Amino acid sequence: MPLLEVKDLVVEFPNRRGTLRALDGVSFAIEPGEILGVVGESGAGKSLTGAAIIGLLEPPGRIASGEIWLEGRRIDNLGAKEMRQVRGRHVGAIFQDPLTSLNPLYTVGRQLTETILTHLPMSRAAARQRAIELLADTGIPAPEQRVDHYPHQFSGGMRQRVVIALALAAEPRLIVADEPTTALDVSIQAQIIQLLKSICASRGAAVMLITHDMGVIAETCDRVAVLYAGRVAEIGPVHELINHPAHPYTAGLMAAIPDMSEERERLHQIDGAMPRLNAIPPGCAYHPRCPQAFARCHTERPELLDAGVTQAACWLHAKEGA
Repeated sequence: MPLLEVKDLVVEFPNRRGTLRALDGVSFAIEPGEILGVVGESGAGKSLTGAAIIGLLEPPGRIASGEIWLEGRRIDNLGAKEMRQVRGRHVGAIFQDPLTSLNPLYTVGRQLTETILTHLPMSRAAARQRAIELLADTGIPAPEQRVDHYPHQFSGGMRQRVVIALALAAEPRLIVADEPTTALDVSIQAQIIQLLKSICASRGAAVMLITHDMGVIAETCDRVAVLYAGRVAEIGPVHELINHPAHPYTAGLMAAIPDMSEERERLHQIDGAMPRLNAIPPGCAYHPRCPQAFARCHTERPELLDAGVTQAACWLHAKEGA
């Protein structure tokens, strides 16, 4: 059974002029111990998907329809109090800017200890010892001293390690990591990615890794979902998707990555821009930018279709006569 299952998720933002649909029928699953990458341009709906899963959608955003199942339990319809118990205990969150996740007025040890005591039955002394172990596990040197330091006494990379320790404090089964390495140096990025991978392997936790960096995806993930205009354009094993993309949008993303082995003067680019939420075209949302679009793409919206090893929402993979 999948650890996380998202079925036909629709997220809407009501406003004075009507309702904007930001996610439109997003479906995917994550198995225990798996790292699923979620990739796409800014505005594709990556962070919104993560926020919906952990129950932190900004009002007036709301889940209009669809279901989110975690370990066989439906969580999208829980009240705020019940969702707080799920968040932290069953789902950990790692955000882009560690300073937004940490309280500057408390030591990191206090923040870790409070989180552990909220979710796990243990004494304060045992919780403090566990906090020190978590700091050690996430690669923070001299954790016995650092546990009593404040967030401003840590560098950016070390703060992000503290945030990962905080996300792991109650031993959640799923971690939603939203751009966890964007604000960091490349060398620190690699360390954080390696840390996430080893945690997955040792604890059997699943990770949903939201990023726009295909290098991070290639290095880290087992499978990848490509989002475009609030819909899944393609989903499948990472190596297959990188080497043999089945959706023209995925192919465009891959072609835009610089290749060190080739000599060329210009980088490939995808012409045009992602449509605004109030102007998503009929049919396939990508068709105005797609070099392979044909008549059906302008009128009918494709669902995910089998495209060899991956699934792609593209009429190029429709069976004859279907």
